[in-house]
Amino acid sequence: MAPTLFGDLLTAAADRVGAPVAVGLDPHLDRLPPALRAAAAAGDRAQAAAAVETFCMQALDALAGTVAAVKPQSAFFEQLGAPGFAVMERLCAAARDRGLLIVLDAKRGDIASTAAAYARTFLDPDGPFAADALTVSPWLGLDTLDPYLPWCRDHGRGLFVLVRTTNPGSARLQLHGSPATAHTVAAGIAARNRDGLTGDSGLGSIGAVVGAQAAAEAPGLRAQMPAGWFLVPGVGSQGGSMAEALAGRRADGMGALPVASRSVLFGEDRPGETVADGIHRRARALVQAARELGR
Repeated sequence: MAPTLFGDLLTAAADRVGAPVAVGLDPHLDRLPPALRAAAAAGDRAQAAAAVETFCMQALDALAGTVAAVKPQSAFFEQLGAPGFAVMERLCAAARDRGLLIVLDAKRGDIASTAAAYARTFLDPDGPFAADALTVSPWLGLDTLDPYLPWCRDHGRGLFVLVRTTNPGSARLQLHGSPATAHTVAAGIAARNRDGLTGDSGLGSIGAVVGAQAAAEAPGLRAQMPAGWFLVPGVGSQGGSMAEALAGRRADGMGALPVASRSVLFGEDRPGETVADGIHRRARALVQAARELGR
């Protein structure tokens, strides 16, 4: 029996919670709750990793059943060495147990057998992380996407390809040429989705990272990639609004997956509110905003 393709998995997850929204797991050590922050600062990497795990497990409990997906940022775990990798592995297992899709934000980009090794590491069901989707960089060439495709076809995994980011230096590369290089990448994504990777929802396994502050460009990219899910970072602390994040959605409200991280994880708690309660409240408000704007 063929696996459910990732585009359909994400659509179903968004339907369950009422809107497509993800929360990033970016455990900045200096922004952890005070007791955990002190433990991380006073100890070695193993102690810091334990503090990160405690915080992120609280976040997962708060987010389960509220958002469609979580997006662990691998750099915050990798910086802690082997203990950090072990925590990320356990968090991915815990997210699966809680019914959350996992978009692992590792931004890998390489060729041939190296890319296949990344796929086994991050996407293989028997690998250490078994994420549902992975962020990847295409800027070594579109052929670097192809080693991941067997995992998309055979295991229902997905990719989010860096297409239009909004960091200060991005436009010089991504908007260079005619057509712009970002549109060349978009064409490559569309072609791969047409090649058996688009499910019943009309959305495919290969998506695009399109920052919220590229909202003016999002409708044109949607026209070029009608089957692509857009992973939209930059909501909240980075200045992007929910309206901007949804600029590339389809008419049915699907197709754009806004991501907020710091504004949900580290927003101001109300008096008497636990860490988990605060995360849950802020995530629920994010979903409600997406639901109202996505109609």
